[in-house]
Amino acid sequence: MQMKTTILSTACLLALTAPCFANPESSSAPDVQAVEQASNQFYASLNAMFTGDVAPMKQIWSHADDVTYMGPSGGIQVGWKKVCATWEAQAAMKLGGNIKPNEIRVTVGGDLAFVNCYELGNNLDAQGQPQQVSIRATNLFRKENGEWKMIGHHTDLLPFLEKLSLATPAE
Repeated sequence: MQMKTTILSTACLLALTAPCFANPESSSAPDVQAVEQASNQFYASLNAMFTGDVAPMKQIWSHADDVTYMGPSGGIQVGWKKVCATWEAQAAMKLGGNIKPNEIRVTVGGDLAFVNCYELGNNLDAQGQPQQVSIRATNLFRKENGEWKMIGHHTDLLPFLEKLSLATPAE
């Protein structure tokens, strides 16, 4: 009896989560295009943030308690208040430069999507010296009220940012 319950539970779990792992080729073209647009907005917001303007970043992100940020300075921020505070701290640094996504892969399943890419470009370090950026990134999006909002950003570490200790451990 326990085996039947386990099998039934597993089958239900797979049925409920299957849309999250949908084949991108079977995803609706409008959703894929909308996620690509949201991803482009994120990178435009990122470059605006490098000039000190954090407002566009606040618009592309979901303001939910479950959002996460694991950026190039290390650590993990959970919840919009902490994620927003991290973006504000980075904006205050005015790192300058420009980052562009490269080799973009979009996967959409139901109301969740992820984008994998390389982030390439340059920034300035704390001493104002140019620093090349070449890191892997995963961006997570969720459809909220018909709009794709970022709910997660995860990148490799950048040593020149990691030293600044922008990140704080999750509580």
